[in-house]
Amino acid sequence: MLSVSHLTCQRGERVLFQDLSFELPQCQWLQIAGANGAGKTSLLRILSGLSEPVEGRVTWNGTPLREDREAFHADLLYLGHQGALKEELTPLENLTLSLGMEGFEVPETTAVQALHQFGLQGREQLPVRFLSAGQRRRVLLCRLLLRPARLWILDEPYTALDIHAVGFLSGLIEAHLLGGGSAVLTSHQSMTLSPGMCVTL
Repeated sequence: MLSVSHLTCQRGERVLFQDLSFELPQCQWLQIAGANGAGKTSLLRILSGLSEPVEGRVTWNGTPLREDREAFHADLLYLGHQGALKEELTPLENLTLSLGMEGFEVPETTAVQALHQFGLQGREQLPVRFLSAGQRRRVLLCRLLLRPARLWILDEPYTALDIHAVGFLSGLIEAHLLGGGSAVLTSHQSMTLSPGMCVTL
């Protein structure tokens, strides 16, 4: 279970949110909603252990993140809104490199299959700089098929996706929840997921 207790986040002199508390049980998903600038991405970074709150704490299965970040990150798959891809590398190279840096060795055939599932046939060996915004997003989302994790934290995962990719991603999230996982996400797009929890900033 992901548990958030009395979080306060501040950027400069501006308080984005304060005294925020919630719990996300296993097999559930949570949408973080709010206007632009409300602090949605800042909250996701705190939940991922990439930023520290001014006050409050985040725990994973009862253990504060700061006490065992390594164990938490082994259970976490975080995809930021501005996901980093190396322009000169191909989608296949980007996937195998990023997963390898996390200690996950994926056979090339498995990575190619993931790219095909996200509709990237014929672009496996094309440098990323030639891909559209939607295609780049799908390269990043392939990690959901390849990187085992109990908790998914996804910042605007539906951005730039066409209707087929939106449906496929929603199906992946639903399968993740049915398999015992949990997910936190932000989205300005309509979603076809079963009802989940919502926190509005």
